[in-house]
Amino acid sequence: MIRRLRIAILLFILAGVAISTWQAKYRTTAWNTPLWVAIYPVIGDDTPTVRRYLEGLKDSSFEEIDRYMSEQAALHGLRLPDPLNLQLRSVTDMPPLPPASSVLGTMWWSLKLRWWAWRVEANDGEAPAHVQIFVVLHDPTLRQQVPHSLGLQRGLLGIVHAYASRPNHRRNLVVIAHELLHTLGATDKYDLATLQPQFPDGYADPDQQPRFPQQRAELMGGRIPENAANSHMPDSLAETMIGPVTAREINWAR
Repeated sequence: MIRRLRIAILLFILAGVAISTWQAKYRTTAWNTPLWVAIYPVIGDDTPTVRRYLEGLKDSSFEEIDRYMSEQAALHGLRLPDPLNLQLRSVTDMPPLPPASSVLGTMWWSLKLRWWAWRVEANDGEAPAHVQIFVVLHDPTLRQQVPHSLGLQRGLLGIVHAYASRPNHRRNLVVIAHELLHTLGATDKYDLATLQPQFPDGYADPDQQPRFPQQRAELMGGRIPENAANSHMPDSLAETMIGPVTAREINWAR
């Protein structure tokens, strides 16, 4: 009897989580009202360079993402004129780091991350946001590479690793926008092994003749193809677009 009761309680909890996840996905991609996105800069490398960059950030630092999403949404027929509202918020703690490689470890880390993000929002004194993006800032003089960024649809949160420098700021916005779309259900459109955009969905202009070089990137393709084997990162959102497959994944295409 006790065992059956435990199983029933567990099934009840799992059903509640499943319903909650479905409701969150429906609310965030119904596009009846603007989606509130909280941007939390996090000190990754505690250096004067990172602190100066952090002190210079304000809400207007992310307006380019707002404008870009409004323009792209309109191109896909979304009638909501301002689909996103981005707001800068503060946090002092680092998010939990993912494990090296372990299925169970990754699942446990995901739960810890969601719990950590919930506590951050509960303590920041602001109204709850639909999506949380944590931007971990690194000193470009200390690192040639930063860890991989990620966006989680379950939990509606993203972790972006970015260089804390003005020359890299607009590139940072590209990564933030990419991970933001992941939280809304968009999938990567590049080969995970080579990082090359997948044809045709990962190309901004797949019908272009000649095909190469492309002049811009599909946002979830991530890079601008120079030829079949080489590509490069866009310098800003102005060099990207959101393709029809991505638009359908986030429920923009009607």
